Amino acid sequence: MSEQKIGYLGPKGTFTKMAVDALFDGGNYISYESIPACLDAVEAGEISTAVVPIENAIEGSVHLTIDYLVHQVKQSIIAELTVPIKQHLLVHPDEQGEKIHKIYSHSHAIAQCHQYLHKRYPEAELEYTASTGKAAEIVADVGRGYAAIGNHLAAEENGLKILDTDIHDYDNNHTRFAVVQKQPQTLKVKDHPVTKHKTTVMVTLPKDYVGALHQVLAAFAWRKMNLSKIESRPMKTGLGNYFFLIDVDQPYDQVLFPGVQAELEALGCQLKVLGTYPSYQIDIPTPVQKV
Repeated sequence: MSEQKIGYLGPKGTFTKMAVDALFDGGNYISYESIPACLDAVEAGEISTAVVPIENAIEGSVHLTIDYLVHQVKQSIIAELTVPIKQHLLVHPDEQGEKIHKIYSHSHAIAQCHQYLHKRYPEAELEYTASTGKAAEIVADVGRGYAAIGNHLAAEENGLKILDTDIHDYDNNHTRFAVVQKQPQTLKVKDHPVTKHKTTVMVTLPKDYVGALHQVLAAFAWRKMNLSKIESRPMKTGLGNYFFLIDVDQPYDQVLFPGVQAELEALGCQLKVLGTYPSYQIDIPTPVQKV
């Protein structure tokens, strides 16, 4: 089998890269500057597989990933990986931290550390970047007086010092990463236990139908199908038009899911399967000490 080409939200030093390293057993890893660029590369056939963040325990869904998968590309979720997110304050090796006037990071990372930043660096300017890895790159270039929020890998890749560890506001900080493909291919993954199997579906409701959402949920409920997540997103076709993204905690089968689909279509709804896949949860140790 040829070497698997796997794209991820880069550059090196992002949490997505850590997830790729933790899950896959070898391959050609290619970084992309943004989530759309990564998914577009799958669509164009440049890579077979992409790994992108889809949900954080503190900040919620990554809407850019969800909307791009629904509206822009025709790809399926073929696996998901949940990893702990440990945010650190990264600075130039000569920095002591007294005069930091600007802090860079991804918007989600900054939000995850809101209380820390408010108490320790209330005067510092905050600037969003495309990724935590990109933030580390910038600080490595600009030098003292600046800081980035990121992980230990970003510090190692860019020659930065970890000034303060675990600065996120909540201990239970995890991110789910979606592994997506356009054409199903066998993945070479490390020997991790599968925590459960899931199926993600998109449901579109008819307009002006009283009780439609209740009937949608009932179609799953009376079949005893557990829903671990339901979220509404705009269809982008006008105000008031939404679709629902639903995670079902079981693999797709030829009995229950076709029954749900037939019942929903009778109500004027549409159901589309976005993926049925194994779910992994991996602990990634942080080999760092507070400086």
